[in-house]
Amino acid sequence: MKTVRELAIEIIAREGGFVNDPDDPGGATNFGVTIHTLRRLRPDQQITVADIRALTREEAVEIYIAHFFNRPRIGELPEPLWATVFDMYVNAGANAVRILQRLLVQMGQDITVDGVIGPQTIAAAQRAHAMAPDHIVDAYGIARRDYYYAIADRRPASRKFARRRDGGKGGWITRAEEFISPRFHLSDAEHRARVKGWA
Repeated sequence: MKTVRELAIEIIAREGGFVNDPDDPGGATNFGVTIHTLRRLRPDQQITVADIRALTREEAVEIYIAHFFNRPRIGELPEPLWATVFDMYVNAGANAVRILQRLLVQMGQDITVDGVIGPQTIAAAQRAHAMAPDHIVDAYGIARRDYYYAIADRRPASRKFARRRDGGKGGWITRAEEFISPRFHLSDAEHRARVKGWA
């Protein structure tokens, strides 16, 4: 199994470098660290776009480990879930946990969907992993993919993240499918059918 640092480095590779897309609610971002995150982590500083641009890769790794893995307690989930939940937490914050909690509820676990990894969620995730050790990671990845499609359904400005200009799978969808077994990937035709109603 990969170390948390190795997972963080892989996430940074997915996130890429500096971007400031007006359609991204996260605002200016570098290595996946948004300006809002940096302002929250450095409340005594006046964080600007220039500070985001100057963020180093190693600083981003440390932020990921401390604030996107350790603080939300991802390391207390079953280890096979670490990579995908960690990646999603960087991308979607507490929604990564809500996606997991809704999945656990669908699997018969009686927990609250609150976006917080506490004793109930940890125990439920362990029980669910024991019930379906070969399927829970795929199930979570599929739930991630559905989450991205649902965002794009509701918010037309976000559709470019789920669908390329040529109609193929956008970055959000391919990112989710990196954590799903190939047999559960959508075909190009299935993807195009899913987004057919988008303008």
